[in-house]
Amino acid sequence: MDLRSLNYFVAVAEELHFGRAAARLAMTQPPLSRAIKQLETDLDAILLTRSPAGVALTPAGIALYDETRLLLKQVDQLRSRVAIAAGADTITIGTLGGSVEQAGPALIAAFREQHPGITVLIHEADFTDPTIGLRTGLVDVAITRSPFDDTGISTQLLRSDPVGAVLRTDDPLADHESLALTDLADRPWFRLPDGTDPIWRAYWTTNDSTGPVVRTVQECVQSVLWNGTVGIAPLGHDLPPGLTVVPLSDRPPSHLVLAWSSTNKTAPIRSLARIAATLYR
Repeated sequence: MDLRSLNYFVAVAEELHFGRAAARLAMTQPPLSRAIKQLETDLDAILLTRSPAGVALTPAGIALYDETRLLLKQVDQLRSRVAIAAGADTITIGTLGGSVEQAGPALIAAFREQHPGITVLIHEADFTDPTIGLRTGLVDVAITRSPFDDTGISTQLLRSDPVGAVLRTDDPLADHESLALTDLADRPWFRLPDGTDPIWRAYWTTNDSTGPVVRTVQECVQSVLWNGTVGIAPLGHDLPPGLTVVPLSDRPPSHLVLAWSSTNKTAPIRSLARIAATLYR
């Protein structure tokens, strides 16, 4: 068992599909399948059940997934701190659910042009912490979405996006031009894990959410497809076949922001904030 095989397992556990996990890891499916089988052999436990529709986590797989996520987060934090201690010219950017792609290639290109010698480390987080570890020093800057508890955190607005309810295309409400939250009052909504920022939780879910707990975009997508749960997503996001998003008339827009600790005023962070302010003015 090594970090590479654990990374492979997390990808399969979050995608719940070997093909999608292989594409995410930029590899082919056969070596990914062999790596997971070897991991099961090493641990003497069945981690996944396979079917034509995809895969599902066994109780052992759920336990390994929860622990592995924490372990890999600690490894990322360790790498970041070692790089800083070694004096390397690096910046660690935290992302949330594809937020870097949402910010657009112009931001990346402009930063690389001005700082060609800086190594950029990327840390992708789940929904439990919208600051992606800013307060703990896991990342230097985050591209994320507000609202969240921004005590001690500075932000630069990049873009505001209307949001809508994510539904299956066969849902009776899927063909509506818009919906209000009251139209969905009897539906099971996503829940976010215990300990999630309450401001963040209040925006993306409802107080009486009864659906499954989700941590990633893929878990949200699969939950809608399999169980008909309801979630919120910014309009314009690419959705897999079988899903649609209907605008919500009574939920304010979601703000894509650049965020950093108010006490962290290093030159790369100041430069990234200036570039963002210019591009998205």
